[in-house]
Amino acid sequence: MNIDMLVFGEDWGAHPSSTQHLINHLLAEQQILWINSLGLRRPKLDCRDFFRVCKKLAAMSRRQAFEQLQQQPKLLNPISLCWPGNKTIRQLNRRLLLKQISPLVKASAVQPILWTSLPSAVDLVGHLGERACIYYCGDDFSALAGVDHQPVSEMEAELAEKAHLIITASDKLALKFPQAKTVTLTHGVDYHHFATPVNAAKDLPSGLTAGFYGSISSWFDQQLMYQVARRLPNWKFIIIGPIQTDVSLLQKLSNVYLLGPRPYRQLPSYSQHWYVSILPFSKNRQIEACNPLKLREYLAAGRPIVSTAFPALKGFEALINIADSADQFADQLQHCLLYQDEEQKQARQARVIDASWQAKAQQLKQLLIEL
Repeated sequence: MNIDMLVFGEDWGAHPSSTQHLINHLLAEQQILWINSLGLRRPKLDCRDFFRVCKKLAAMSRRQAFEQLQQQPKLLNPISLCWPGNKTIRQLNRRLLLKQISPLVKASAVQPILWTSLPSAVDLVGHLGERACIYYCGDDFSALAGVDHQPVSEMEAELAEKAHLIITASDKLALKFPQAKTVTLTHGVDYHHFATPVNAAKDLPSGLTAGFYGSISSWFDQQLMYQVARRLPNWKFIIIGPIQTDVSLLQKLSNVYLLGPRPYRQLPSYSQHWYVSILPFSKNRQIEACNPLKLREYLAAGRPIVSTAFPALKGFEALINIADSADQFADQLQHCLLYQDEEQKQARQARVIDASWQAKAQQLKQLLIEL
C-alpha cells in the first residue's frame, strides 16, 4: 500500500473540521493514512473523559486497528498516551506511535508528506521518512478551551520550527509564525449541503426562532444569551451541540431549547428554517483568532445572522447584523424580521457560493505542488 500523505487530525467521521473537508477533496488523487486524534490535554477524573477513554480503548481493541473507511482514507486508531507536559510520556508516546506507523510507511513505495493539525504530533516529525512536513493551524491553541495551554504552546513552537510549510485559517493566526513559510487559507463551505432546500427538523419549535449550532463551551457567551432570551420571551432560542460547560443559567429559561448534538447531515434542516442564525461569542483570544466554519454555513443556508463582533467578520459586515450588548442583540433579532425576503436570502448565499471546499482544495493542491 502506497501512502502519499500521513494526516494527524481529530477522529475521522466526527463533526467535520476544516482539515477533514480539505483532505476529503484530496482522496481521489492521494492515498491518505489518517491517524486519529492525539490528545492535547491530560485526562481529568470526570465522566466525560471516562467515556472518551472507553471509546478510544474500544477503537484500539478492534481486531484491525488499521481499517478502511469507504476505501479512502485509511484509518489508524493509535495506541497512545496523553500528557502533553510530561517529557517521559512524550518519549514513550513517540516510540509507541513509531512502532505502529513506521511499518506502514516503510511498505510504501513513495515518501509521504506529513500533515498535522495537532501540535501533539511534533515528536514524530523527522522520524517517519516524510519528504516534507505541513502544519495546518486552525485554532489558537494557546487560548483554546480544553487544552493544556503551556505545554501545547511549547509543542506548537517546536512544530513551527520543524515544519516546511505552515497553513493558517486566519490572518490573525498567521502572525504567530515565520512569514517566509506561512500562508493563510481561509475556510470554505459545503455550499450545496447547506443551500439545497430540505424539510424542517421535526423537533424544531414553531414560532419566532433563533438558532446556534456548535460546541457550548467557554467561548459561547452564555450570559449574553441569557439576557437576550429574557428580553425576548416571545422568541425561542435553539442551541444545538455538545455541552462542555455549566449551562444551568440557560436551563432556567423556558424559551431556550438545549437540543444536544445533531449529525452534520441534519444541520440544514435547522439552519434553513429558524428565523435567524446567531453567533453569540465571548470576547477572548480564541475568538479573536477564530474563523468559524458556521459563519459561511449560515450564509449558505440563507437566513439572517446576528453576531457579536470578531475579526473574521471582516468582509461580511454588510450581510451580518452585529451587536455588542444584549439590548443591541435583541434589537437586531427583531430587526431581522424585516429581512426574510428572497432577495436578501440570495445576497447572503451569493457571498459564499464560490467559497466552496473544493475551491479551497484547489488552492491547497497548488501549495502542495510548490512544496
